[in-house]
Amino acid sequence: MQPLAFDELATGLQFPEGPVAMPDGSIVLVEIARGTLSRVTPDGRIHVVAKLGGGPNGAAPGPSGKIYVTNNGGFDWVRLKDGRIFPSTQPADYIGGRIQVVDPESGRFETLYDACDGRGLRGPNDLVFDGAGGFWFTDLGKTRSRDQDRGAVYYARADGSKIEEKVFPLERPNGIGLSPDGRSLYVAETPTARLWAFDLSAPGEIRSANGPYRGEKGRVVAGLGGYQFFDSLAVDGAGHICVATLISGCISDIAPDGSKVVQYALPDQMVTNLCFGGDGLRTVFATLSMGGRLVRATWPRPGLALAHTSPP
Repeated sequence: MQPLAFDELATGLQFPEGPVAMPDGSIVLVEIARGTLSRVTPDGRIHVVAKLGGGPNGAAPGPSGKIYVTNNGGFDWVRLKDGRIFPSTQPADYIGGRIQVVDPESGRFETLYDACDGRGLRGPNDLVFDGAGGFWFTDLGKTRSRDQDRGAVYYARADGSKIEEKVFPLERPNGIGLSPDGRSLYVAETPTARLWAFDLSAPGEIRSANGPYRGEKGRVVAGLGGYQFFDSLAVDGAGHICVATLISGCISDIAPDGSKVVQYALPDQMVTNLCFGGDGLRTVFATLSMGGRLVRATWPRPGLALAHTSPP
């Protein structure tokens, strides 16, 4: 484990996730416990963009400058004496999961999807756009006192015209990303701390290999030992998969072939999500969710420019 030198940009956030580096230098992110999409300005001020309700969990820039949000439907929260919080079980007011589209300037939003093939979305977690008008997203599901849902991966059109279940089941799939060439889809499972890769034959299509996952076979790129969990991820320009890692409190830097994993420590057990921004995409922004902080650090390699983003 190597320490990662960082600067703190904001504190007092209510379980932040889903950071998106904006062209004006601000960071748009979700505050799950607050139920909002929020903006952190370069001077550290926090502004609510939209009150989305439920549990906004992941965010990504989409067409026409809109921000697309995976909303998990909310949590009951465990609150520690020192003020830190972390998510627990499905809340009493849970009405299901959904994909929401937000205008970051006006704060207006709409629900794009809340079901697939007649089955309601359970706990959408994270998403990534391709360059062909669609996006992949994970549905981690919800946990109750005695049982929990099985997870899935979906592909959907950004205009609301089509949604398909592509991988089922997975063990609480969380982070999701695409390789620089767009030919591999990466999915991080939380409790197993496994990083899966699925070969793509075309946008929105996983190459069939008669595997156990609804006819689509993935491969394990890397897995972690000990008591630590994977959360969300981002891919850098060299194709390394950078996975926010819980319990050990770090970013796990995984080589594309899985041959090497380097972990960079940050001071929070719940390092939950990250994105790249700044000059040359050399800055990594990370959410330290249990302590409600957003931090930044210099990454060893430039990040990968995402679809529907413009340089700062």
